[in-house]
Amino acid sequence: MTRARVAPRGPLRGETRVPGDKSITQRAILIGALAPGTTRIRGANPGADARAALGIVRQLGVRVTASAKEGVLIRGGKLGESDRVLDARNSGTALRLATGILAAQPFLSILTGDSSLRRRPVARVIEPLRALGAELTARQNDRYPPVVVRGRTLQGAAVLTAVPSAQVKSAVLLAGIQGHGVTSVRESAPTRDHTERMLPLFGAPVERDVMSARVRGPATLHGAEIDVPGDFSAAAFLLAAAAIVRGSDVTIRGVGVNPTRTAFLDHLARIGARVERGNDHLVSEEPVADLRVRAGALRGVRLAPGGAPGLIDELPLVAILAAFAEGKTVVRGAEELRVKESDRIRAVAAGLQAIGVDVDVHADGWTIHGKGGRLRGGTVDAGGDHRIAMAFLVAGLAAREGVTLLGAESSRVSDPGFLSRLRSLAR
Repeated sequence: MTRARVAPRGPLRGETRVPGDKSITQRAILIGALAPGTTRIRGANPGADARAALGIVRQLGVRVTASAKEGVLIRGGKLGESDRVLDARNSGTALRLATGILAAQPFLSILTGDSSLRRRPVARVIEPLRALGAELTARQNDRYPPVVVRGRTLQGAAVLTAVPSAQVKSAVLLAGIQGHGVTSVRESAPTRDHTERMLPLFGAPVERDVMSARVRGPATLHGAEIDVPGDFSAAAFLLAAAAIVRGSDVTIRGVGVNPTRTAFLDHLARIGARVERGNDHLVSEEPVADLRVRAGALRGVRLAPGGAPGLIDELPLVAILAAFAEGKTVVRGAEELRVKESDRIRAVAAGLQAIGVDVDVHADGWTIHGKGGRLRGGTVDAGGDHRIAMAFLVAGLAAREGVTLLGAESSRVSDPGFLSRLRSLAR
């Protein structure tokens, strides 16, 4: 376990970029493996989750090369049975999306992950895939990985997902493009639409409205050129840092601003940070912009009912911002945090208490009693969760005594250069 210490160093100033989007990178890798021809991915995320997806497709016989000049090249179109268990490491995206792809392949596959991933639920993806005729089983009555996939011919079906999840939706769509007939997925709340934007680039048309997406199989796929925008979730940590450190002014260039991902920008403005957005354009059908945040006097708020799902990856940061705000912040409806890389409700509360913040813990969130920036600091255990690690490293920039983080290596899952980038802005 590695330690890192971050302490106040003055305002954050300057411009920077963040790594390519982790979710988009993994989708491009997995769809590229399925599509005949060569797929080139420029700006791929370099983190451990993306490497897990690459490891899976390599085990399935796909040739992959990577270089700074050429990007990631995937020569796809023919998957083969692996003689080993496929290891998604800590990536729920890799495991669930690969399950959808492999459900239609004519061979047996077993998917697993690290100890954290083996505690994350998979029934939510198994049941919808079974509606298409998939043959899947998992540990503890289909609750947890490993997942055994006996690939077979699939038939299109209308699926209503029990839990709003872009991973579940994507798994069903990736199975559906290999099946026969129309497959539709309807959700109770909108989720990330990266898969729907990407599939047409590979030759698979998608029909969609706000709550549903439809594909027709078997689709004729081909390799594609994919440029990956900067990861909004990675940018969010730097934006939050600028918001809590007095006098800060940070601009991040080339960030993906898919509207299903950017509720955090609205939250920053609502609590008192000064937010600007410019240079909007499209990259591989994804909206991209430059984002600027300047520090302001932050105030506690009550998150709107139903607001948590749109902020689900950024909720640990919402909690950090709440700690440095004046007044009380209430977050409810976030029970999904219980089944992320860690129990993030528990982990965030423990971390905040360790640095001197009063927190009331609820089954589905927190009430955080902000101190207007007057925080002591302390030692926090990341618990192997990259978002917990990065959130409390941010807190260290404004806590009086700084923050010592145990398990700092977990931040490399999505952004291996995060700590050095953070320090470079605090000059």
